[in-house]
Amino acid sequence: MGTARIDEVRAAFLADLESAGADAEAVEKVRIKYAGRRSGLLNELTAHLRELPNEEKRDYGRGLNEVKKEIEAKLTEAKKAARDTVIRAGLGQVHVTGHSPTVSIGAAESRVDVTLPGTPVIRGAQHPVHIVRRRIEEIFLRMGYDVEAGPEVEDDWHNFEALNIPPDHPARDDQDTFYLPGEYLLRTHTSPVQARVMESREPPIRIIVPGRVYRRDSDLRHSPMFHQIEGLLVDEGITVGHLKATLETFLHALFSDAVEVRLRPGYFPFTEPSAEVDISCIFCGQKGCGVCSGSGWIEILGSGMVDPRVFEAVGIDSERYTGFAFGLGLDRIAMLVYGIPDLRQLFAGDQRLTRQFA
Repeated sequence: MGTARIDEVRAAFLADLESAGADAEAVEKVRIKYAGRRSGLLNELTAHLRELPNEEKRDYGRGLNEVKKEIEAKLTEAKKAARDTVIRAGLGQVHVTGHSPTVSIGAAESRVDVTLPGTPVIRGAQHPVHIVRRRIEEIFLRMGYDVEAGPEVEDDWHNFEALNIPPDHPARDDQDTFYLPGEYLLRTHTSPVQARVMESREPPIRIIVPGRVYRRDSDLRHSPMFHQIEGLLVDEGITVGHLKATLETFLHALFSDAVEVRLRPGYFPFTEPSAEVDISCIFCGQKGCGVCSGSGWIEILGSGMVDPRVFEAVGIDSERYTGFAFGLGLDRIAMLVYGIPDLRQLFAGDQRLTRQFA
C-alpha cells in the first residue's frame, strides 16, 4: 500500500462528499469516516507512513499532506453550505399583510427565531489618559497654541545639554535614564521637542507637546513609561504675569473656575525663575483630605521663565525675546479627574476600567 492507496482514499472521499450534498448530517458522517480522530481513513494512511522504507517516505508524505489539506478544505466548504441551507430553510419567506409582515418558519428541526436579539457588539472606549490629553489640547488650541511632536529616541544634546542640564545632574544617572548605544536614550521628558522647535523656527512660538516619556521608576505613583504635556511660549515682552494668567486660564478650563491657583518658588535647570503650581484641592475644598495630605492644596505642574542659556543654545536672541514653559503629567491629571487611586491601573489593560468611559 503506497501512493496508490492515497489516490483511492481521495477518490472515495470526493464521491461520498458529492453524495452527501448539502445534508449536514450526511456531511458529518463523511467527516467522521475520513477525518475522525480515532477511526478516520486519514489516520490509517498516517500510520502506514511509519511502515514504509526511508526511500518511499518522502513521496508518500508529500501526497499524504496534499490529501489532508484537500479533505479539510472541502469539508469546511461542505459544512458551510449545509449550514446556509438550514438557515435559509428556517427563515422561510416573509409575507406582508397590510402593514404587518409575518414570517413563515420551516420545519421544527430547522427553525430560526428571527425575533431573538442579535449577538451584542461591545462598544469601544477611549482611554482616560487619551481623553484628558484631548481636553488639554482643545483648551490650548483655543488659546492659539500649536500641537507638536518629536522622537521618543532622543540624543543627549537635545534631552540634556540644550536644556541647561549639566553632565553631573542627577537626572543623567543610569538609575534614572534608559540609555541606548551611542549618544542616544529614551527621552526623559517632552522638553527636547521645545529645543528642536526653537532651533528650527523664529519667534513668536506657541506650542504644546504631548507624548510618552521614560524613566527608571516604578511604584504606586510612578511608571517606567508615562505621559507628559509641555507648553512653551516665546515672544517679545513675555513676563511672569503672562505665565500666571495662562496657567490660571488653563486650570480653570480643565477643572473649574472655583479652583484657586498658587505659584510657589521652585527649581528647574531650564527655567529661571521657576515655580511649582498648586490648585486648591478639588476633593475636599481645602478642608484637608487624604488626596491633598491634609494641606488643602494639590501640586499640579512645574513652570518658569525660559533660562537665557537655553535661548543661547538654540540660537534665539535672549536680549530680544523672553518666554515661559510649563509641564505636567497626563497620567496624574487623569487620576485626579477620574479618582483613579493607583497609577498602575492605567497601564494594566483591564477593560473594566476603560469600559466606564464608553
